[in-house]
Formats: sequence, C-alpha cells, structure tokens
Amino acid sequence: MLTDEFGREVTGVRISLTDRCNFDCVYCHNEGLGDTRGPMDPQNDEMTTDDVVRFLEVAAEFDVDAVKFTGGEPMLRQDLEEIIDRTPDSMEVSLTTNGTFLPGRAEDLVDAGLERVNVSQDALDPDDFAEITKSGAYERVLEGVEAALDAGLDPVKLNMVVFEHTAGYVPEMVDHVAENDGLQLQLIEYMPELTGKPEWNIDIGRVHDWLAEQAVEIEHREMHDRKRYWIGSGDESTAAQPSSPNDADLGMVEIVDPVENPTFCANCHRVRVTHEGYLKGCLNRNDDLRPMGEMSKPEIRDAFREVVANRVPYYGEYMIQNDQGEWELNEEYLEIEPPAD
Repeated sequence: MLTDEFGREVTGVRISLTDRCNFDCVYCHNEGLGDTRGPMDPQNDEMTTDDVVRFLEVAAEFDVDAVKFTGGEPMLRQDLEEIIDRTPDSMEVSLTTNGTFLPGRAEDLVDAGLERVNVSQDALDPDDFAEITKSGAYERVLEGVEAALDAGLDPVKLNMVVFEHTAGYVPEMVDHVAENDGLQLQLIEYMPELTGKPEWNIDIGRVHDWLAEQAVEIEHREMHDRKRYWIGSGDESTAAQPSSPNDADLGMVEIVDPVENPTFCANCHRVRVTHEGYLKGCLNRNDDLRPMGEMSKPEIRDAFREVVANRVPYYGEYMIQNDQGEWELNEEYLEIEPPAD
C-alpha cells in the first residue's frame, strides 16, 4: 500500500469515465476540472475499456480496495458493465450517477459486480429539479432509484448539493428518506472555489443545527469529521422513536462538509483519475495532474507512485490560515508549475 508524506494511505480511487453528461447542473464542477463537458457522442480522449482495467489492475497491486466510477455521467459509457465485470475482485465497486440510465441496466450492473450506488437528486419537485439540472428527466431519475432498489442496491444514497438553490428543499428530502425504506441522504457542502459562484454559498452549520434538532441519534465519524443524523419520519415524534441507528423506521442523513475542514483533508485516502487518463491527487487542485503515458503498466505504476508521493492535504497544508484566521495559499507551493502534457 502506498502512503504519502503525511501518513495517508491510498486505499481508494475515483475514476471519471467521461466528462459527457445529459444534465447541465448549475453547480457542476466536473470532478474539479471545471465545466469541460463536450459533445454527447463518445470522444477519442476518453480512456478505453482496457485502459481503465489496466489502471485498476495496477491499483490492486498497491492494495487499493475500493473504486468509485463517476463522470460526467458514467452510464453514458456503454462499456460500463464490462469495466465493472473486469474490475479486480479485491475491490469494492460503487457508482455515482444521475440515475436516468439505471432503468433497464441496474440489474446487469449488479450482475457485473456493482455493490453500491449514489444517485444525484437535488429536489422533489419536477420544476425545481429542472431548474437546477437543466433537464426534464425528473421522473426518469425516480424510476432509476426504484430500479436500483429492485436490483438489490440497498441502500441507495441520494446525493444533494446544498447551496442557495437547494437549501430550501432539505427538510422535504430528509422526510423523503425517512419515509422510504432503502434510501439514505448525503448532503454535500457546496464548494464555491470550484464553481466560481461564491454568492451561492450558505452556512452549512445551519443545516447541521437543524438536523441536530430533528435527530433521534447523531453519529460522529471522527476520521473525516462527518456527522450522520438518524431521523424519524415527518409525521412521527422523534422523541418517541427508539434511539437506535439500526431501527428500520429511521432515515440516515449524512453531511459531507470538506470546505475549510483540515480533519477531512488529513484523512483523505483517495486518488482521482480523469477521463483522459491523468492522475489527480486532490479534488481542489489541477496543478498536480500526472499523465500515465500510453497506459502501460510500468507507466501507470510510476505515475501512481509519483502522484501519491506528492499528495498534500488541501486544508491545513496547501491552504493555511493566516493570523486573521483566513485561508491562503501556502507560500511553499507558490512556485510550483503545472506538469507539461
């Protein structure tokens, strides 16, 4: 297993299979690369099936035990089932998707080896959903969630980015997962530094406070400084609920809040791969991209070792607090030049 200079073992990889997407979500940062989405047709710059599998085989050599496939929309790849089927058996396989292509494919994905799925769903009203995603696919997403549950992908975790456009929908989304077996909710802190719209930011602490008032039980995951809230259904008194996260009548809501969170960054164990075949040590940075050449195994091994060796916790090292408590770029990294293509 590879470990960076800050003692962080790399145990997972997150692979973007394409930057194409059938949605145009207003908050999208495309895995930190910015709005680079191109035509919907398959592109020559995407890693091939064999490229992806070859990388995973090398990652398995370094004891990486989990892979999450993302995009863009990864299900635009018609070879997704083959990629999952050829993923090393030692790896847990998960997928983040907008859900529109799960009907008709969810069962095949499970048969291929998919174990978990996250579905992006930012609102429960079709018009509001269309405003955020710039798509009319609301009903199709709901069908996709049901298809995933029917295929055995239980629980299905719904991803919701919390910012100015969506904050008002949080209570009904919380009720939704509390009232529907098999669903969980992941509230993701909006990252203005990646989207260029700081005016859309909200205080995620207010969401924490509201959930704490509703929760039967609160679980604190110290490793990433995350909190999970176990909520009773909206028509029931939370005070009357048994305080057990294992209770089937409770819904789980987790907040992922990495912004200005050194604990989160200090415990990051994931390396990212762009759809073009670049390794990326940190979501928030693009000056640490490392090409993997022609994707031969020796080239992949060398690039993987290099990107892990150069991984730096974003908050607490790459970004540090000044005397006023403001975050600023560590001068140690000011002179670093992005790698040449």
